[in-house]
Formats: sequence, C-alpha cells, structure tokens
Amino acid sequence: MRLEQGRSLDWLLIGIALLAAFLNIFNIWQEQYANAYYTAAVTSMLQNWHNFFYASLDPAGYVTVDKPPVTFWVQTVFAYVFGVHGWSVILPQALAGVGSVLLMYILVKPTFGQTAARLASLIIACTPIAVAVSRTNNIDSLLVFTLLVAAWMLFRGIRNQKLPWLLGAFAMIGVGFNMKMLQAYMVVPAFYLLYLFAFKGAWKKKLAILAAATVVLVGVSVSYAVAVELVPQENRPYIGGSKTNSVLELAFGYNGIQRLKGMSRGGMGPGGAAPEQGQRQQDGGTKPDRQQMQQDENNTSSQQQVQQAPQDGNSAPGGQQMPQKGNNMSNQQPPQDGSNMPNGQPRQAGNNGPQGYDPEGKGNGRPGQMPEGGGGMFGTGQAGPLRLFQSALSGQISWLLPFVAFACTGLLAGLRRRRELTDKEKETLFWLAWLIPGMVFFSVAGFFHHYYMIMLAPPIAALAGGGWVELWNHYRDRAGWKKWLLPAGILVTTAFELYILQPYQKQIGAGWSIGIGAAGLGLALVLVLVSKKQKLTAMAGMLVLLVAPLYWSATPLLYGDNSHLPQAGPSQQGFGQRQGNGGRQGLSVNDKLLEYVTRNNTGETILFATTEASTAESYIIETGKAVIAMGGYSGSDPILTVEKLQQMVANKEVKYFLIPSGSGSGGRGGSNEVMEWIRANSTEVPGEDWQTGSSQSSGPMGRGNENVLYEVTL
Repeated sequence: MRLEQGRSLDWLLIGIALLAAFLNIFNIWQEQYANAYYTAAVTSMLQNWHNFFYASLDPAGYVTVDKPPVTFWVQTVFAYVFGVHGWSVILPQALAGVGSVLLMYILVKPTFGQTAARLASLIIACTPIAVAVSRTNNIDSLLVFTLLVAAWMLFRGIRNQKLPWLLGAFAMIGVGFNMKMLQAYMVVPAFYLLYLFAFKGAWKKKLAILAAATVVLVGVSVSYAVAVELVPQENRPYIGGSKTNSVLELAFGYNGIQRLKGMSRGGMGPGGAAPEQGQRQQDGGTKPDRQQMQQDENNTSSQQQVQQAPQDGNSAPGGQQMPQKGNNMSNQQPPQDGSNMPNGQPRQAGNNGPQGYDPEGKGNGRPGQMPEGGGGMFGTGQAGPLRLFQSALSGQISWLLPFVAFACTGLLAGLRRRRELTDKEKETLFWLAWLIPGMVFFSVAGFFHHYYMIMLAPPIAALAGGGWVELWNHYRDRAGWKKWLLPAGILVTTAFELYILQPYQKQIGAGWSIGIGAAGLGLALVLVLVSKKQKLTAMAGMLVLLVAPLYWSATPLLYGDNSHLPQAGPSQQGFGQRQGNGGRQGLSVNDKLLEYVTRNNTGETILFATTEASTAESYIIETGKAVIAMGGYSGSDPILTVEKLQQMVANKEVKYFLIPSGSGSGGRGGSNEVMEWIRANSTEVPGEDWQTGSSQSSGPMGRGNENVLYEVTL
C-alpha cells in the first residue's frame, strides 16, 4: 500500500473534477430555499450561539431539527459568509461531492494504479444519486466525504504503521455519526476488517489498538449527545424527532431501528402498518406522512397550503448574538414565478414530494410519470435480495453492480494460492465490506429515501475502477478462464443497463437503448473474437457503460432539482418542468397574516405557533422571526403539555396560534389536549382580518380541517 508520488498534474483527473463540479454546482443558484426545513434551521442558527450549537429549527430555540448539528454548522458558516440563499446552503454539499471524486483517486491510485484511480473518480462523478443529493442541502454528500477522509486516514495509518492516523480514522467516523447518526456506522465493518488484515504486529497489540480505536469512535460519536444531555431540558430546545427529548434516543430510535423496521404513523414507534389514505389526517403521522401528504397536496390544484408568519428573533436563553452577515433574505419576497393562486390565495409551495409516489403502493407514480417500481413507502421497491436491481432503485446507483461482481471475481481469484493477502486483495475486501452491509440494509430496510444510497457510491467506484484494470490484465495475459471475465462483465452489464432503460423507452426514446446495446455487444464481441490485444476496445467498453449513468446524473440539471427528496432520472421531467421556476421550490408566505400578527404583537417573543414545520419554515427564512412548530417536523413530537403552554402564555411568549379548526388534532402539535385548550381559551380571529382569499385552505399538508387563527384571551 505504498503511496506513489506523482510530480505532475493529472490533467484527466482535473477534467473529471471539472465534470463533477459542473454536475454538482451548475444552476444551484436557481434554488430559492432548497430543503426549507434545513434552511430554516440555518437561518435560526445565524441568530445566536445557543441556536447554532443545538441546530434549532426556529429562532426561539423551541425545537431542533431531527438530525445532529455538524452538517448544519458547516452550512451556517457558508450562510454567514454568503448570506442565506438556496445556493449558499447547497454549496458545501456540492463541494463535498467534488472532494469525494478527488479522494477516490487518492485512495485507489497507490494500490491499483493511475488508470484505476481515474476510472474510480469518473464513476463516482457519474453516479446519479450522488449528483442528485450533492445538489441539495441534505446531509448525505458531506457524510460520504467525511467517511472517505476517514478511509484516507486509515490507509495512511496502515501504510505508515502510525497509531495517530488510525485513531483519527475512527474519530472521523464519529464525526460522521454527528452528521447522520447510525448511517455513518455502515462502514465500520470495513475499517475493522482492513485494520485486522493489514496492520502489522502481534495479535495482542493489534487487538489493544483496535479497542482503543473503538473507544475513540464511541467517544466522539456520543460527545455531542452527552453535552446536550448534561444541559437541563428547560435550558435547551427540544430534540426534534425524539419521543423523550434525548439525542441518544433520536440516534437509536427515529434515526436507527425505525429506519430498519419501518416507520409507523403517528409517531408511535416502529413497525406500524401503513394506514389507508383516509386515515392519514387522523394519525398526525411521522416524517414520511408529511411528505406523502405534501405530494397529494401538490398534485391537487384545488388544495391550498396554509403558510404562516415569523418570529422576532433572539428569545432563546443564553448565548451571544451571532452577526447575520450577508443575510439578505429577511425582507425578501418569494419570486413571482407564476405560482400565485386565484382569489388572493398565498403563493403555493413547490413540489417537494417523493418521486413516483403512489398512495396505494402500486408504483404508478405521479400522472404522466414513468413507473418507479413501487412497493416501498417512497417507491423504493419490494424488500428482498434483488431490491437494488428493481426499477425503483437501479437507476439511482446500481448500473455497474454486475460489473463489480465480475471485477471482484478477478481481484480475488488468487486467494486460495497464497497464505498472505496482497495489498489489492486487502483493499478489495475493504471495499466489499463497505459495499455489502449497505446492500443488505437497502435490501431489507423498511424505511429509507433513495438518496441514502449514495453510501454505496464509493465502493462501487473503487471496485469497478480497480476491477477493470485487473480484468484487463487477465485478458491481456490470456490467464485461462479469467481472460473471459472482462468481455463477460461488459456484456452482462450492458444487458442489465438495457433492463434499467426499458421502462423509459417512450419517454426518452429507443435510441439510448439501441446505441448502448449495440456498442456494448459489439465491443464485447470484439474482445472475444479478436486475438490481438485490444486495450482501447476494453476501455471503450467501460466508457459505454457510463453513458447512461452520466445522462441520469445530468437530469437534475435538465429537469430541475427536488431538494426535499432528491432523485435522478427521466422521471424528474414531469416534476421539474411543471412550474414556471424550473421545478424549484417556491414556498409561500401569507403577507396579510404576517402583517396582522406583527401589528398586534404586544411584546410576545413568538409571533405565532403552528402545528408542524412545513407551515413555519418559510416564515423563518423570509423574516428571521420566531414562528414555532409546536409538534416539531411532522407535528407529532410530544413537546407541549397543557401546563407548559399555560406557562408560555402567562410569560407572554405567545398568544397567536394557527391550527386546524374542529375537535382534535390527530396528534399534531403534541396532543389533542393542547389543541382543545387553545380552542377553549382563545377567540377566533375573523378570516377577513388575516386571510388573503375568500376562505382559508385546508390544514397542513391538506390534512383535516381548515386552519384557523386563534388569539388566547386569558
């Protein structure tokens, strides 16, 4: 595993990095809010150090986002420098995507050579889901970059037999845990395996070092949680997404076991069966419900999303003011993109819903959209060993998986002949130990989004790039049965790509399938039939396999991004071209409501409270003022009790509430008792005083009754 010291620039690598930068960055400046839930948190975090440390969703420091804060710390730094914009909170992830391309080259080159390193970099640059998520402010691109930094530290520690680098590698996984919790631990088996195989020394010493590395891993992982748990609950925001106001419970519950077993509705724990559509407005729902109902809302033109007003800033206790350098969105109105609704209704939100969402789980997707395979909550296919090969997921990540299988066969073909592993074999096992646990998880998990699969991009890229070189060497050297692995790998992978392309024939035309099929088949036959060495033919075969993934990767640029649930592929076309703003998100603010609660504020620190984040987030971004989501992201977090609410009212923290009319709340806002207390102790503000149209739209995400503005009359 010795590092080859190159003294000249690799211009092909520079070209690949520029390609990645174009795919990841071009047109992100058209994003208004990106994923508004996270952008609202960045807006709040800029206001003071208290909000910054906890990643508070709102300026009042009422509830956090449902993820750890490290990624949002990075985004907040960028927003501090450039101002709060969609592009400024996306830029860290876009740059992380480019950084991952460069790190793949650095990781692969010392053992597999320059050609393999170039191919690995190109493959990860052309991985569709990696591009799609890197163009958003979701966490996963920065997480993968962090884990690749950890892998680089591990490789260097093993190569130089240096303990600090080894401990640093496991510490970086701990940093990843504080980005997206247990998802970062998918790579831990690979790190353990490579250390045990490659680090030199007696077993007693190796196990002692491994134990120390594990302590570092766990220590860094839980450091933030411990720091938060030591603060009295009344002095910090509620931990969004948890049921017990605990970071550790969030990690192992909502962001842990529930992801494997599947989310239940109503925030009642994992494993619940999906309700019928008509039941959704009764159960309040977890995070998936909110997204599903948002898709229903955006697909029904008669349903109007009710949005709300802002907060007045720094009500969170403690912490020094953090200057809001460059934040020019406080008084900015959403762009006039043709989304204004008739009868003076508030400007409508863009489509954040899941691609191919089918309420009945039949995989039919939105009208006019190609099937996504169905089966999963978000069109993620039917759980089972072939899930990654189903049309629901294969176009996002799986294009080269058949070639990876042939590549690993060639790379590990000599295992039986030697007692000691070569460096290639050790690193092949490392990447396999990264890939296989991820494949197993995505094959059986009850709940995940497509963009989580970026976790598979690095091992696929490394194994395909390094494997191509190894298969070429077997072919060139006429190494018995192994010489057929290269043409067979190209042929089988071409057939698999035609299978992925087939459902999109009418949408993108048959030319893609004909061209890729003819080229792949022809090049494979040349390798089989022509006895001369055909390196250019072999390389052309590999590049042909990247044509379709490259097109899939370009679709977010062609059709518009989906910052809430990023995906790639031609199915984006119906989503992205549906609105005048190119599919970019345009959340709404009811200016009349905002003016009313601001004008009638009598010193309350919170302009108004609502049930869930979807209603509050645009007001937070637009004004930087305090609007709180009483039940957190989906409205189902048990944050408020009647006693706590009474105290907030008595302390003059809040007096206006925008909640559904009628009895009950379906769990939104924390509990039905809280909703009933508000209605019983408030007067209804006449609609003509704050509504922009003749009547107010249905409740958040179209669930349940109309929203009503209440003023507490105590």
